[in-house]
Amino acid sequence: MENSLLANAMVYLAAAVIAVPIAKRLGLGSVLGYLMAGIAIGPWGLGLISEVEHILHFSEFGVVLLLFIIGLELDPKRLWSLRRSIFGWGGAQVGFVAAGLFAAALVFGADWKVCLVAALGLSLSSTAIALATLQERNLMATPAGSAGFSILLFQDIAAIPMIAIVPLMGAAAVEGAGGGWTDALKVVGVIATLVVAGRYLMRPVMRIIAKTDMREIFTAFALLLVISIGLLMQSVGMSMALGTFLAGVLLADSEYRHALESDLEPFKGLLLGLFFIAVGMSVDFGVFVTQPGVVIGLLAAFLSIKIGVLYLLSKPFDIPPSQRLYFAFLLSQGGEFAFVVFGAAATAGIFSAPVSSLLVAVVALSMVTTPLLLVLHDKFIAPRFIAMQQRPDDEIEAQDNPVIIAGFGRFGQIIGRLLRANQIGITVLDHDPDQIDLLRKFGFKVFYGNATRIDLMHAAGAAKAKALVVAIDDIEDSIALVDAVRREFPDLPILARARNITHYYDLMDRGVTVIERETFEGALQLGRSVLRQLGFGAFRARQAAMKFRAHNIKTVHAVYPYYKDQQQMISLAAQAREELEAMFARDAEAMRTNRRGGWD
Repeated sequence: MENSLLANAMVYLAAAVIAVPIAKRLGLGSVLGYLMAGIAIGPWGLGLISEVEHILHFSEFGVVLLLFIIGLELDPKRLWSLRRSIFGWGGAQVGFVAAGLFAAALVFGADWKVCLVAALGLSLSSTAIALATLQERNLMATPAGSAGFSILLFQDIAAIPMIAIVPLMGAAAVEGAGGGWTDALKVVGVIATLVVAGRYLMRPVMRIIAKTDMREIFTAFALLLVISIGLLMQSVGMSMALGTFLAGVLLADSEYRHALESDLEPFKGLLLGLFFIAVGMSVDFGVFVTQPGVVIGLLAAFLSIKIGVLYLLSKPFDIPPSQRLYFAFLLSQGGEFAFVVFGAAATAGIFSAPVSSLLVAVVALSMVTTPLLLVLHDKFIAPRFIAMQQRPDDEIEAQDNPVIIAGFGRFGQIIGRLLRANQIGITVLDHDPDQIDLLRKFGFKVFYGNATRIDLMHAAGAAKAKALVVAIDDIEDSIALVDAVRREFPDLPILARARNITHYYDLMDRGVTVIERETFEGALQLGRSVLRQLGFGAFRARQAAMKFRAHNIKTVHAVYPYYKDQQQMISLAAQAREELEAMFARDAEAMRTNRRGGWD
């Protein structure tokens, strides 16, 4: 294929569009999709892009843009607030994992520089894979998610000095210590110049550009800054990555940071994807073909050491036992910065070409194993922890309280507190052990158990109770309980909470007549407050809210016979909006002709 920018861009984008959806469909994630795309179009795939020089240049450009975005998102205040977990947990993870890998590598008699650089590079995990997994599973707020985020942030910072140190080690080996120190002093001088220029020149220049009111010029200046600083760092013999990161940090500390983030956010995922495509293209699978036993052995040893160290560290990191293996699997792979560290080591002459290719293949394969390990955890390990933590239902002595509340979350608690304040006895059923233990400390009579079990309902006194309040969070469990009670206790009055309008109609289908939508009344009261804030009199605001309430309830019941007919529902909803608009228009006309002040 003719080597041209547009032709290469077409190949990259076509490969991504085809491979990523397939990977997502198979549950492998987008990162592996990009890697597969790179492998497919690279020298060991279809060979559509075969020039090694162009592959390396493209990969370097992807790293430059990736590091710029990381620096742009590094808020100094946020970094300071997380300093203990970032530098404590992150430093411990990188230090202990690197030490374990370094010791294991020395056993095989390799040169200490090779062992050290390999151990440092392999101690890093993939920020893209780990954070994407946490966000997809909504686990960022869990102990494992918080620890993982802090460690990944530290790794992103630690990768910068790693990348900077590797060329110095190579220079010292070739030129002697004097040359290495000279290069180090040059780097320090350039960094000091960048910091001073960023503090005193950056803001005025960006202010001038911002006044042009041309967003594309603003973004162009940011890219110009990134490229120029990167080239400046390269001119003193350093990787462009360090300068790019510094450029991002300088922009993150400016008042224009959010404008830049909003401009670049749509491109963030694509830039990361392009980086992984380049990584996939650069993997030398010839090493795996010629030395499959060596590659598999190194991969197994690397994963065993890293997972083992991470698991041991999870306890002092305050991660609960049920999440420790998940935490270890999540960070077990090699990271995207390992490719950069190994590339710098190969350029500096620390790694030979075969060693570099072997380590790159191990890192790439470790990325492939991560989703497989997480699937293994979900299928076999997590269910065992859930079964171990499952507590048996409480033995309930016969109760004779007039009210039974099924579900004692934020909705059920308000009802229970109101009844208890008026000295009305309640029996509460819930299935959250931690919630139950907490409520018992405050004197509530709460029992652990599945409310849909009829024997528990009998023990709770359902046969004699005057009311059952269904406040269960899960809609399916709520409906199942209503069905069970209707069969066994047909005379027991049911008052239910509806999570949404469909749930509301499902409850009506079962003959429940007292139903409250969980957000409706609260939203209505807040709406009244908004009207008062805007100058409405108290009487007028209350009248508007009550009319809206009555009209809404009337509309809900009018739509109910047709709620399974989508076309009819749309027509009725449109008609209801027109009627409500007409009502408020008449109210406004009446207010103009009647100047009485209402309650005010």
